[in-house]
Amino acid sequence: MEILDKNLQSELYRSTFNLISKTGLSNYFTTIITSVVLTVALLLILYVIDFLLRKVLLLIVTKFIQKSETKLDDLLIENKVLRYLIHLVPLVIAKDAIPLIFKGFPNWVNIALQMINITQVITIGLLFSAIFRTFRDFLRTKKSFVDKPIDSYLQVINILVFFVTGILIFSILTGQSPITFLVSLGAASAVLMLVFKDTILGFVASIQVSINDMVRVGDWIEMTKYGADGTVIEINLGTVKVQNFDKTITTIPTYALVSDSFRNYRGMQKAGGRRIKRALNIKMSSVRFLTENEIEELKKIQILREYIVDKTNEIKDYNTNNNVDPTVFANGRRLTNVGLYRQYIKAYTFNSPKIRKDMMFEVRQLQPTEHGLPLELFMFANTILWNEYEVIMADIFDHIIAVVPLFNLEIFESPSSKDVQEIAEAIKISKLKAQD
Repeated sequence: MEILDKNLQSELYRSTFNLISKTGLSNYFTTIITSVVLTVALLLILYVIDFLLRKVLLLIVTKFIQKSETKLDDLLIENKVLRYLIHLVPLVIAKDAIPLIFKGFPNWVNIALQMINITQVITIGLLFSAIFRTFRDFLRTKKSFVDKPIDSYLQVINILVFFVTGILIFSILTGQSPITFLVSLGAASAVLMLVFKDTILGFVASIQVSINDMVRVGDWIEMTKYGADGTVIEINLGTVKVQNFDKTITTIPTYALVSDSFRNYRGMQKAGGRRIKRALNIKMSSVRFLTENEIEELKKIQILREYIVDKTNEIKDYNTNNNVDPTVFANGRRLTNVGLYRQYIKAYTFNSPKIRKDMMFEVRQLQPTEHGLPLELFMFANTILWNEYEVIMADIFDHIIAVVPLFNLEIFESPSSKDVQEIAEAIKISKLKAQD
């Protein structure tokens, strides 16, 4: 369909040519100036048309959108879908006017039409890209798609759109069928796979991540190899962006989530409790049996009183029934300071409102090492927030460290430089006394 009638085109060109020819220029220069004048005039007209369409049409559509309750039409405006549609109108007009402008230069017509066609193809490609971005943003408003790697699929679609756009541009420039270009690409498939290796790996990995539900946007993951420890804020075709707790951003290749190991704290976040797993090392030389006076003194600790009474009666009955000689500590059963301390930690933490009672809970001894006897606390705080978790754990260990002397125990710690100096001074003094 022709927007400008051929008779009208001929009349416009003839009028412009006759007007310029009155200046006395030769026909050749008159033809050139006529084409230049008509080109400038066309550009101005196309700009005005584009401007008016954008202002008027967008104003009307915007008012309509404001009355609409759906979010999709708002996203169409934000992603400039209507703007790209409007840009196509001047291009159609320009395509119809090209033969008029270059009437005196037939060879230029094909070149100009090629440029217009290429511009149209690019505009249509950008239009489709904007439409797909709109659907991506629309899906993000749905709860079921919030944590899905939609960006990965959008990038694949964009690659396909631009790939098709490139083929069409090549076809316009060479005048050959797009099929010819695709056939030539088949011969170079190995090179293409090498060039787009990361893209292909990322695409496959993003599908695996999505299908297996390995990572979602909003998950807290830890990947030591890449220095990542924070929240996933974006999953793309080639990369996964993690915002660490110090607000830095770590970028991880998407295929690394499939090829390498990482830790996902989603289970902890769903459970609503975070694990406390930390040990306190007791100096083994301070571990011993308790005397009767020490047991009576420890009965003053309220949360231990009932346990001590019950345990004391149990031990007394056992020793009596087995005719145990009480004069030797090694005979029979007796309370130890580390055993009561372990029970105290268990009772104290279990009574804490900050500890989950419905999840795994234990205070246990680990294998003794050169650093003493480890007493490990294995339990869950009733929060998943990092700062609250650290406060809860610090409060617990502040307390259980402070009460260690009540059980006549010592916490193991390596000698400091001051300890070494004091030992050296003591040895020096003893040698001087020996000489005297």
